[in-house]
Amino acid sequence: MRDFGTTIFAEMSALAVQTGSINLGQGFPDTDGPAAMLDRAVQAIEAGANQYPPGPGVLELRQAISEHRQAHYGLSYDPAGEILVTVGATEAIAASVLALCEPGDEVIAFEPYYDSYAASIALAQARLVAVTMRPVAGRFTFDPEELRAAVTPRTRAILVNSPHNPTGTVFTREELTVIAELCRERDLIAVTDEVYEHLTFDGVEHIPLATLPGMRERTVMISSAGKTFSVTGWKTGWVCAPPALVTAVQTVKQFLTFTAGAPWQVAVAYGLRHELEWVAALRSGLQDKRDRLMEGLSAAGFEVLRPSGTYFVQTDIRPLGFTDGLELTRRLPELAGVVAIPTQVFYDHAERGRHFVRFAFCKKDEVIDEAVTRLKHLSP
Repeated sequence: MRDFGTTIFAEMSALAVQTGSINLGQGFPDTDGPAAMLDRAVQAIEAGANQYPPGPGVLELRQAISEHRQAHYGLSYDPAGEILVTVGATEAIAASVLALCEPGDEVIAFEPYYDSYAASIALAQARLVAVTMRPVAGRFTFDPEELRAAVTPRTRAILVNSPHNPTGTVFTREELTVIAELCRERDLIAVTDEVYEHLTFDGVEHIPLATLPGMRERTVMISSAGKTFSVTGWKTGWVCAPPALVTAVQTVKQFLTFTAGAPWQVAVAYGLRHELEWVAALRSGLQDKRDRLMEGLSAAGFEVLRPSGTYFVQTDIRPLGFTDGLELTRRLPELAGVVAIPTQVFYDHAERGRHFVRFAFCKKDEVIDEAVTRLKHLSP
């Protein structure tokens, strides 16, 4: 792990505190989730849900997850053996990679990728093989031939993140079909990071890879309450997969954290059953915030790519006369009093993302407006 120091999120968030800058870097909301769900967590604590819950997770939550998968995606998962509650999606990803990969195996991920992927693969002594996503017609996508060429006899799994952080791409059915065909042809496992599943915009549909023919039995489907209900600090995620895959993941997970916090599990079960209208309103509000930030960034001189999901907008900094996103974001607090994330840190091929910078829009309108006002000082 010598190559993995402090994460870029920790560095930039600390820089925001140190300089008093507006933090549009790390993807956490500055408002709370649904009040009734928060109250349910308090009630669970007061009712004594303060000891170890079952290793697979509180049954009430596993049942609610099963109901949710069936209602939204037509996917049937047995709460007794096909659902595992984890300490957020980050643990779910790490436990899945550690459980399913041997030293020397290869794992394909689409770059730019969430930084925990590389760390999890390194811990498994496997090798990350990056397939680059590039802007095409205003959205990031991958070349199917590059994906096929990345598969070797050592390839064990493909990590698929959709809606995709940090680009905001929501993979289309056609893109997912390419991935599914490859998984079936080469007998690969898919690990799908779907934490932004409910946060898509402009009527774009999130399609779980597990819904495609032949994919349920080879997919480890990962979700989380953090983004769906704006409770990122609760660190409550889950895995849905066939029994053999869930058993493998749980075997690793039990020696990482053993189990996840009980009160949050009770509250998230309530949220999945009763607060999806709140989530729909959140999605609508985030779309407005996205548009608000995009308009402001464009006015400040950035070239802006329109995301179809997540919390994030990607910008090309070259129209402003900058070429290195890492250099710019480290200077941005001084230049404009704003913190953002340099996208190049999410690439194996850093030069391919050097001119992109990511901004988060999961903030109050007045925070976005003030950030945009400050960023206008960058205009040539």
